[in-house]
Amino acid sequence: MAKNLRRLRREKGVSQEELADRAGLNRNYPGLLEREQYAATVDVLEKLAAALDIDPVEFFRKNS
Repeated sequence: MAKNLRRLRREKGVSQEELADRAGLNRNYPGLLEREQYAATVDVLEKLAAALDIDPVEFFRKNS
C-alpha cells in the first residue's frame, strides 16, 4: 500500500503536505504512511483516495 500511495501521489503531482490538506489529515500523516510507520484505516484510505481522485482499490494493485 505504501509504495502505491507514493507512486499515485507523485503521478498526480501532489506533495505529501498538499495531500494531507486535501484529505483533512495531519500534514505529516501521508509521509508516515509512505514510510510504513503507520497503517491506514479504511476511513483514511477513503479520504486519501478521494483527495487523489482515484478508487481506493488502486492502493492495493500490483504494479506491472
